[in-house]
Amino acid sequence: MLDILYQIISFIFPFDVMQQRFMQQALLALLILSPMTSVLGVHVINSKMAFFSDTISHSVFAGVALGLILSLNPEFTMAIFCVLVGLLIIYLTEKTRLSSDTAIGVVFSVAVAFGLAIISRDRSAARNAQQFIYGDILSISDLDIYLLMVLFVIFFVTWAIVFNKMVNLSADKEIAKAHGIKTEIYNYFLGFMLSLVVVFCVRATGVLLVTAMLIIPAAAARNISKSAGATIWWAIVIGIFSSITGLIISAQNWAQTASGATVVLVAFIIFVINTIYAKIKG
Repeated sequence: MLDILYQIISFIFPFDVMQQRFMQQALLALLILSPMTSVLGVHVINSKMAFFSDTISHSVFAGVALGLILSLNPEFTMAIFCVLVGLLIIYLTEKTRLSSDTAIGVVFSVAVAFGLAIISRDRSAARNAQQFIYGDILSISDLDIYLLMVLFVIFFVTWAIVFNKMVNLSADKEIAKAHGIKTEIYNYFLGFMLSLVVVFCVRATGVLLVTAMLIIPAAAARNISKSAGATIWWAIVIGIFSSITGLIISAQNWAQTASGATVVLVAFIIFVINTIYAKIKG
C-alpha cells in the first residue's frame, strides 16, 4: 500500500529530491499530519489553549527519559506520558478552581522539572532526548506512517461526529452547557487528541516548533474566513501547502535547512501575506 502511495508522490512531484524514499516517507507523513494539526489549531486558538501544546511537547523529555530508565520503548513511554499530562491539565481545569492558563502553567513547570531531573541523572538519556528538540521528519519510518494513518482515521471520524459540539464549546463554554453539551467529556476528548497529535508533531518539527505548526495555519485561516467551517478548511489547505512547499525547499542545495523549521516559515509567510491582504480588504 505504501509503495503505491510513494509512486504517486514521485509522479505528482517529479523533482529529483522527491525520488528518494525517505523524502517520500516524510512528505506522506506531513500530508497525514498537517490536516490534523490544522483542525486542532483552530480549536486551540478559539479555546485559548496555545500554551497547552507547549506543555505537552516539553513533556516529551520526561517520557523519553522514563522509557530509557525503565528499559522500555522511549516512543511508547513518551506517548503515554504526554497523554497523561494532557489529561491532567483538563482534570485540573475541570475539577479545581484554577483557570486553564494557571493549570497549564503548573503542569508545564512540573513536567519540565521532572524531565530535567531524570535527564540530569543519565547522560545517555540526555543525548537521546536532544533529538526531539529540533525534530527530524526525514527519519520517520513506515511503522510511524501506519500509526499516523490509524490516528488520522480515528481523528476525523470522531471529529465529524462531535464537530458542532466542539465549535459551540470553543465559542462559549457556558452557552454550550446551557445547550446540554457535556463540556467536560469533550474537553477530555480535545486534550487526548491534542496530546497524541503533538507527540507526532515533535517528530516532524521538534519541541520548539510544535505550537507554531498548530497555531500559524489556523491563525492565517482566520484572517480570510467568515465562518467556523471555512476557517477549518482554509487551515487545512494552508497546512498542507506549507508542508509540501517547506519540505521541498528544505531539500534544495541552495537551502539545506531543517525540514520542520522550513515548513513553519512557509506557513508564517502565508500568514503575513494574508494578514496584509485582510487589512487592505478591511
